[in-house]
Amino acid sequence: MTTTFDEKRIVELLKRLVETPSPSGYTEKVMKLIAKELDEIGVAHKKTNKGAIIATIEGVDSTRHRLLTAHTDTLGAMVKEVKSNGRLKLTMIGGFNWNAVEGEYCLIHTASGKEVRGTILMHQTTVHVYKNAGTAERNVENIEVRIDEKVTDAAGTRALGIEVGDFVSFDPRFEATDSGFIKSRHLDDKASTALLLELIRSLKEEGVKLPHTTHFYISNNEEIGYGGNSNIPVETVEYIAVDMGAIGDGQTSDEYTVSICAKDSSGPYHYALTQHLTGLCKEGYIPFKLDIYPFYGSDASAAIRAGFDVKHALFGPGIESSHALERTHIDSLKASAQLLRAYVTSAMMD
Repeated sequence: MTTTFDEKRIVELLKRLVETPSPSGYTEKVMKLIAKELDEIGVAHKKTNKGAIIATIEGVDSTRHRLLTAHTDTLGAMVKEVKSNGRLKLTMIGGFNWNAVEGEYCLIHTASGKEVRGTILMHQTTVHVYKNAGTAERNVENIEVRIDEKVTDAAGTRALGIEVGDFVSFDPRFEATDSGFIKSRHLDDKASTALLLELIRSLKEEGVKLPHTTHFYISNNEEIGYGGNSNIPVETVEYIAVDMGAIGDGQTSDEYTVSICAKDSSGPYHYALTQHLTGLCKEGYIPFKLDIYPFYGSDASAAIRAGFDVKHALFGPGIESSHALERTHIDSLKASAQLLRAYVTSAMMD
């Protein structure tokens, strides 16, 4: 199967996305970036009250619609407490383990718009002082932010404009290697967001007429459980979450193929639609893996729980070390792009 896939363009777009801070609840900048991309492409789009963006491409059949969603919000944190020593106690945004961000550089986003640099560390980091530096539990009580300013008490920190409720974003550390790997935090789910934007661009540039009106929903609250569950057009019949494939022991997903999810923690995905996707892969010689994600939920499964009458499915690039220092390969992005193109240009199931 031949599919337009501009590797350089997709990697550059992905880099811009991951380097734009967007923990859930603080996504305005990245959504403006996405709106600008869509404006440049020339596709109609609207913003929801919750800050998501829905772009629409009219198809031959305007009675039965498709919706594809990816999310651009990421894991992050908020300031829970300004400690007496001037450092910060955090509360999590999204599901991750504290050890996954220990030692990471971060940005504190103050209400005034000022950004302050810092590092996420254990309070008991100094091995020459703390006997339990290696064994102390990595938890909310021991993790703190060391601020890169001359502050030694809470008053000094507050004088910088830092206060409880300020958002904290983690540095992504984006790197694209000569061997085709892409390493970065927040590939979940900005890799899929980049793929959807690139798909829209290629469809518009090539003047492709889709068989069905198709909506592209970029959600901004998925990591906290309620992303693409509102403003779903009533004509929507098929709902596809484009999200990462989970890699680990017992999984079939890898970093080189598109991962199609048959079941996650919410239960099975729509069988016939899932089989349609695997059929497209076989017909188009698209490398894929069918998998089950045991501790996972998507915007598609959330839509089903919310009561939407849609056929739902999930696929996307395989992402190693999810919710930590993530990695994928350009081959997985390419396979995912191929399946996206094959799906939106295919006839809808009866």
